[in-house]
Amino acid sequence: MRTNPLILSIMGATLISAGAISAYAAEGRYYDPTNAASSKEGKTIGYELFKTIGCPGKQLLDAPCKEPKPVDSDGDGVVDGKDKCPNTPAGRKVNAEGCELDSDGDGIVDAMDKCPTTPAGRKVNAVGCELDGDGDGVVDALDKCPTTPAGRKVNAEGCELDSDGDGIVDAMDKCPTVFAKTADGCPVAVVPEPAPLPKKLVLEGVNFDNDKATLRPESSAILDKAAAALKEWGDVKVEVAGYTDDRSSDEHNLKLSQHRAETVRGYLISKGVDANRLAAKGYGESQPIADNNTEEGRFKNRRVELVPQK
Repeated sequence: MRTNPLILSIMGATLISAGAISAYAAEGRYYDPTNAASSKEGKTIGYELFKTIGCPGKQLLDAPCKEPKPVDSDGDGVVDGKDKCPNTPAGRKVNAEGCELDSDGDGIVDAMDKCPTTPAGRKVNAVGCELDGDGDGVVDALDKCPTTPAGRKVNAEGCELDSDGDGIVDAMDKCPTVFAKTADGCPVAVVPEPAPLPKKLVLEGVNFDNDKATLRPESSAILDKAAAALKEWGDVKVEVAGYTDDRSSDEHNLKLSQHRAETVRGYLISKGVDANRLAAKGYGESQPIADNNTEEGRFKNRRVELVPQK
């Protein structure tokens, strides 16, 4: 029987190729997804055409090799050959590359992220929540007052409350319900001007017997009114000033006027006027208000005055 040279050439080439393949198989270059001879699908080039290539002890046209079962070491559903995160803890959700999900992209995987919907670009802490530097409950990205002292109440923007809108925060405002642009938030106290001192009161009708310091009966009604007036003057200190006419010597008149002033002071104190407010002083005949050459004039000069002191 004659053999066709073409068939012999093909068979020879096939045997040579099979020998080369067997040599490559021994080197582990076929059916190995990790070597350069593998396709992107993880199978050796030509495997789909000849499923015996690379199988030890198999000829080119023998029954196909049995494919090995894919390995998934961490059990996340992504085989090791495609798993970029091969040590994922059990039960965690992963993406197509076998890595845990991070829905908001903040670098904290969902399983550990207590704030899984953080807006993009925000800084977060170890548990995936936005930073709140001053601890006021408003995250730094939204906080317009990021250095609020601890424990202060703040609004939605992280700034301290100012209930009356006067620019003084409530924590520093001593009058938080009154609008007042002062250091302590309170209106400036208006100090009333002091009331003008009352004019001196001449006790007309308060008379004494000649050369005596004894009050005459008709003087009581006048002194009672004077005591009531002194009480209305408040805490004003008052001088009870006594005067005489020019009869007798200057020395005698000075002592007489002092005694008369003290008599009037004592009466006013007995009517409830504070003793600390009253001081008695005699001036003798030194300040006449009428003519001492007439009986009428001398009568007027024998007087007592209540003089407010500054």
